[in-house]
Amino acid sequence: MTNPSNSASARAKLLFALCAVLLAAASAQDARAQRNRNVPGRIELATSTGSYPLTIDGQPHGTTSPTTQLIDLPPGPHTVEIQFPNNTTFRREFVVEPARRICLALNFRPKTISIEHPVKSPCPYPVNVSAPGSVREGDVITFTSDVSYGGPSALNYTWTISPPAARITNGAGTPSITVDTTGLGNQRVTAILVVDDGSGDRACRQRATAVTNVAALPPPPPINPRRFGEFPSISFNEDKANFDNFAVELQADPTATGYIIVYNGRRSRPGRLNALVNRTRDYLVSTRGIDASRIAVVNGGVRDVDTFELWVVPKGATPPRPSPR
Repeated sequence: MTNPSNSASARAKLLFALCAVLLAAASAQDARAQRNRNVPGRIELATSTGSYPLTIDGQPHGTTSPTTQLIDLPPGPHTVEIQFPNNTTFRREFVVEPARRICLALNFRPKTISIEHPVKSPCPYPVNVSAPGSVREGDVITFTSDVSYGGPSALNYTWTISPPAARITNGAGTPSITVDTTGLGNQRVTAILVVDDGSGDRACRQRATAVTNVAALPPPPPINPRRFGEFPSISFNEDKANFDNFAVELQADPTATGYIIVYNGRRSRPGRLNALVNRTRDYLVSTRGIDASRIAVVNGGVRDVDTFELWVVPKGATPPRPSPR
């Protein structure tokens, strides 16, 4: 007869081991989330016409350059300010996201207008839009306008972006906008700006355009299944101990599929393989609570003895092939 105290002790040890595995999986997920929050983002900045004083978050940050500068910043809001000549200041707040780039290219062009005779209208006036020539898919493009208007009216800024999938994330109705390029690989983002002073004078309605090429991201690396373990089927109790650990691994990744390859022993009795397949699926679904759609139990062919192979197959991965011998 089985000693009840020994059986209770075994169940307590098994429960402690399962709790320890679940705690380790949760801790690993928390650690990955914390690392992602600490990954810096980047502002890539260039001023094509020269070098100008640069301030970030109120602190001097050297000068800009026609060569693109790579400025890594912690995730969150950051204020960029550039002092151009003639008391012209570019000032903008950007929200930096982990591992993403914000691409900013400014083309400051001081304008002078010679007037031989006094005129009442300040129109027409020059408008210029600057932007990076190219970015990678997923980067944020900044389109910035330079308007030399000498009239008394407040200007209206109307932006039109193409292709239709391009999305203005900030700045609509202002002299500067940002555009998210997610999903726009191998396309051109065109920004058209119309500026008017509300007077109704056609000469006071000006238009400018800038274009940025979006390079596609390289294809992601292939996703491979992960071998969790292999063991001979000696007794159902020993099989269940292995399946318990496998169930904990599947619960830690709800998107993965549990792939179990069952091999029939050469000397096993007829029907033994089907019994192992059905028993395994029933235990994981009914006892361990794994969704039946996430379990695949397949016939692997013949080996010397009854054997199980356990695989964790992430979403998008190709399932493993049996290897009878």
